[in-house]
Amino acid sequence: MKIVDLRTMRGPSYWSVKHHKLIVAKVDLQEFAGQWSNAVPGFAGRLMKLFPNIETVQPGGMSGKQAAKHQPLTLEALNDGEPLGYVIQHVALELQRQAAMPVYWGKSYPAHEEGVEYVVFDYQEERAGRRAMEAAVEIVEALCKKEKVDIRPIITELHEIREDEFFGPSTYSIVAEAASRNIPYIQLKNSNIIQLGYGVNQRRIWATTTSLTSHAGVEVAGNKNRTKAMLNDAGVPVPRGTTVYSEAGLRDAIDELGFPIVTKPLDGNHGKGATIRIMNWKDAAEGLKAAQVYSRAVIVEQFIEGFDFRLLVVNGKLIAAAKRTPAAVTGNGKSTIQQLIDEVNKDPRRGIGHEKVLTSIKADKHTLDILKARKLSLKSVLPAGEEIYLKSTANISTGGTATDVTDQMHPYNVLLAERVAGIVGLDICGIDLMATDIAVPLNESRGAVIEVNAAPGFRMHISPAEGLPRNVAAPVVDMLFPRGSTARIPIIAVTGTNGKTTTTRLIAHLVASKGYKVGFTTTDGIYIQGVQLQKGDCTGGQSAEFVLKDPTVNYAVLETARGGMLRSGLGFHTCDIAVVTNVAADHLGLRDIYTVEEMAAVKGVLPRTVRKNGWAVLNADDDLVYAMARTVDCRVALFSMDEKNPRILEHVEAGGVAAVYEEGYVTIYRNSYKLRIDRAAEFPVTFEGRAGFNIENCLAAGLAGYLAGFESDDIKTAFRTFVPSATKTPGRMNIYKFPKFDVVVDYAHNTAGITKFAEFMDATPATRKIGIVSGLGDRRDEDTLGFARIAGRIFDEVILRQDRDLRGKSAEFLKEIMERGLRLDKPDLKITYIEKEPDAIDHVLKTAPQGAVITMFAENIAATIAKLDEFEKTSAVG
Repeated sequence: MKIVDLRTMRGPSYWSVKHHKLIVAKVDLQEFAGQWSNAVPGFAGRLMKLFPNIETVQPGGMSGKQAAKHQPLTLEALNDGEPLGYVIQHVALELQRQAAMPVYWGKSYPAHEEGVEYVVFDYQEERAGRRAMEAAVEIVEALCKKEKVDIRPIITELHEIREDEFFGPSTYSIVAEAASRNIPYIQLKNSNIIQLGYGVNQRRIWATTTSLTSHAGVEVAGNKNRTKAMLNDAGVPVPRGTTVYSEAGLRDAIDELGFPIVTKPLDGNHGKGATIRIMNWKDAAEGLKAAQVYSRAVIVEQFIEGFDFRLLVVNGKLIAAAKRTPAAVTGNGKSTIQQLIDEVNKDPRRGIGHEKVLTSIKADKHTLDILKARKLSLKSVLPAGEEIYLKSTANISTGGTATDVTDQMHPYNVLLAERVAGIVGLDICGIDLMATDIAVPLNESRGAVIEVNAAPGFRMHISPAEGLPRNVAAPVVDMLFPRGSTARIPIIAVTGTNGKTTTTRLIAHLVASKGYKVGFTTTDGIYIQGVQLQKGDCTGGQSAEFVLKDPTVNYAVLETARGGMLRSGLGFHTCDIAVVTNVAADHLGLRDIYTVEEMAAVKGVLPRTVRKNGWAVLNADDDLVYAMARTVDCRVALFSMDEKNPRILEHVEAGGVAAVYEEGYVTIYRNSYKLRIDRAAEFPVTFEGRAGFNIENCLAAGLAGYLAGFESDDIKTAFRTFVPSATKTPGRMNIYKFPKFDVVVDYAHNTAGITKFAEFMDATPATRKIGIVSGLGDRRDEDTLGFARIAGRIFDEVILRQDRDLRGKSAEFLKEIMERGLRLDKPDLKITYIEKEPDAIDHVLKTAPQGAVITMFAENIAATIAKLDEFEKTSAVG
């Protein structure tokens, strides 16, 4: 039993458009005959003993032939027989749930290989999801082999991963609030910074620090002396105090202030190093040492009697107030302090770190010091009714509790809090004050503001131990994205087997021509405002995020290919317009996609992500693309090269929008009206109308532009000024006109693509048509034969070469199958075998006759173009 492939989906994918965070694993189960739970004696009982709660959860079901079989995982179902892949799915989910990651959805189904299963399930934290999958396989295999299994170390490991990688309650609350408003988010790589929104409209948060937070405000809040001085000058009650650096300074401070006092580091936060209610010199000296662990400078100030309150101000308004109580236990006259702590920690609301509403109390050195000062230990028994605080601060993260008191706030104290936030200069401000009663004005209760905090925690307000929970994230999101503003930028996404790069570039050119700052992705790179910032195939999720993270971009046009969708899903959750050019046999047999119908399901993910009022632009001439209209939850527009296509006529008759190639024109149909954009032959990319495939691309791009709100004249001008070249459209119909012959460089690499290219060549006069072609190792044999057969029909002579990367096939095999395909219809076709692409190019440039047209189906497009540029210079000199 082993995992042969393990992938992480981070966006909509072939496996689910709704569930974005998925682990997709391919598991070889051939070791176990039958691969069913009832084939292993005693397996069901061992599993249910290990996971007694697994049957109480109803996860997702399964798609395909096994759908009717799958029910909740019960002892009875296991004894009747469940696929082991389905069992692994359940175990992986249960492991995460036991580690405080509530995930429930999953499915499993057979792969094409016998004895191999796909296992798909939700994850909360990516690293934890992958580890849960690995552990689930290990556990199920061990149970099958009747080996002893201890899941406790695995749960502990998953728990640690969760604590390391989970957003934290404050960040999570803001992200969840943003997501509820359909505001997208991206976690920036290798950081805890979250981007909300896209492009120029993005805002960022780091816990409760935002892109609007004043650096000066953070600096003021971080210097407690400066903060206190500013507040004192503004008439805000603060404790008297001073800063000391040594025991001598501490003695002077005590002489001036008297007991009780508080010591805390000058630059501290979250209560670290603070000691409160110090009543004698010995404890004062210990407090100094504890504070100097964090800061050489130590604040010594009066201890203010009363309760600890935290007030939260967001964007100048008081949002919430909580009364905080340090971790404590109350004696019963029987139990030790440790036993009392253990009893408190049994509260189901308490857990490790931030996993639950409250944090478990831990008896650390600080706790032991507090007990020691009172001549107690963890073994001491407290009298019945006696309460003892186990921490000197009331932080929730150390086991403290919070009670919401927002509605009890006196108006004077509300104003005071809002003034304090403004004086310090923080957009999100946590104010700590001591007072006997928050319902009494602070200046009357002899209370004081103790501290002002940047990046205050939200946990006590979101989930107080008592009182009303407060949605304190909502005003943060309101501040970042005020009413009437938008967090998004327009996204047009393009997919298909052929034509998607040219279509993407046409749309990007149109959008840029209207003054937008466009970011777009293609198979040759990422472009921001016309500048190529990354080279290579950039059609996956990470490339899309690259554009959407760019703070200068206000419009995104994203080519989206099969590989990226199967590797990690889409890099965005919704788009405004999705264009599907076509679906043909290409890359079949890779990543368990074996049929054109399955490939259509992959491509069909894109239109299913279009927002409800957006548009899916579909090719009405392609049966599989046209069928996607039934799966989408948005408006549909169609395009066709046939003005009499009955699908178009029916669609338009029903009030739909379409684009057709009609009497030589690119024309938009809407209801009974026709809007002619221009003659297709006027667009340079169509090569005077000979390149029918680029007319089709113009239809798709023009329709997308029209639906995006661009005027017909804008589309006409943009398409007339889009001149294909090796610079603008590398490898897409780059034509070089030399004195003796013409050269076409193109990327046609599949049967559908070369079939359309053949139409262009049929309309292109030449004394001799010569092609440089190769076979691709990652294609099925029948696809390679089909490609070669059409190439043989097109050309009078072929130079057969090899790619540098043979992708699993041998050079001899590819040579043989290509020669066989090339001669299927032309037995006497002249074929010259030259293995290396540069040598093949040199040969044809030296030997091509006058008036010939040479086609180079290039692997290394950049090197091919560079060689032709050099040849052009040499020809000009000659």
